[in-house]
Amino acid sequence: MLGATGFVGSYLMERAIAAGHEVLGTSYNPTIEPRDWSSFQDKVVRCDIRYREQTDQVIAGFRPDVVYLLSAQSYPALSWKAPIETLDTNVLGTANVYESIRACGIDPVVVVACSSAQYGEVAAEDIPVKESHPLRPLHPYGISKVATEMLALQYWSNWGVRSVCARIFNTTGARKSGDVCADMTQRVVRIEAGQSAPVLKIGNQETWRAITDVRDLASALELLAEKGEAGEVYNISGARTYQIRELVQKVLARARVPITVETDPALLRPSDEKVIFGDSARLIARTGWRQEVAIEDTLQDMLDYWRGCLGVAGGGRA
Repeated sequence: MLGATGFVGSYLMERAIAAGHEVLGTSYNPTIEPRDWSSFQDKVVRCDIRYREQTDQVIAGFRPDVVYLLSAQSYPALSWKAPIETLDTNVLGTANVYESIRACGIDPVVVVACSSAQYGEVAAEDIPVKESHPLRPLHPYGISKVATEMLALQYWSNWGVRSVCARIFNTTGARKSGDVCADMTQRVVRIEAGQSAPVLKIGNQETWRAITDVRDLASALELLAEKGEAGEVYNISGARTYQIRELVQKVLARARVPITVETDPALLRPSDEKVIFGDSARLIARTGWRQEVAIEDTLQDMLDYWRGCLGVAGGGRA
């Protein structure tokens, strides 16, 4: 599990361990709190995929049957500030992992975390977007993920490394940071705790997003490792879209104190896709996957998670 101490990786690690699999995870710059991966810290080793000697050591030492390639700089907004680091990690890092697999002489299934950001702006008539749609990313992160996917498919075509690419659409849940649901649920809990004024600052509320709970995403990735076709790409998207404004109202309805909303220009991106919504029919047909967790349950879990983190009375861990 390359990227075990990231948001998605932590859920996959827990599920794999619970299922009785022999598991090794890697960590370089964790994006979740230490307590959120303390249950499997003894199964995690340090690895910065930008350095080939480190990927060699991990791959050759463990010789995995399945590789989840989740290590990445995964924040679109940050990619504007750190484009070189984003490309270095996501593109060169991917090449290092594949070269280590080749050098080791093993034949794993490699499930590669790709992104809906690869599509960029999609015309209304092409939504929900299919895997066949042209890739026109709008930011360095999206560009890096196009290159990641092309590398994965190239290693399948030329070297027979069984690559299955998952174009992941907006996914959230407890432990998440850096997306609109995580940011606003955390801010609401800080307001509840009296740590902030009762004003929720939000960026662009006019965009629309299909949202998937992280537990549903983890299920989809597991199914792709088992049933996905090598050399194929699969959208993993929620089944319907929500305007950000609607998500804000769903969160406020679950807040414990009155809160007003303000637009914060600092939270607006240089460019932002109006609608992000994918067609998951190929994934469903191949694996039988279905989305099971309702957005209301996801948001409630996130609020309860932050309440537990901040010690807000009545809160619990998700």
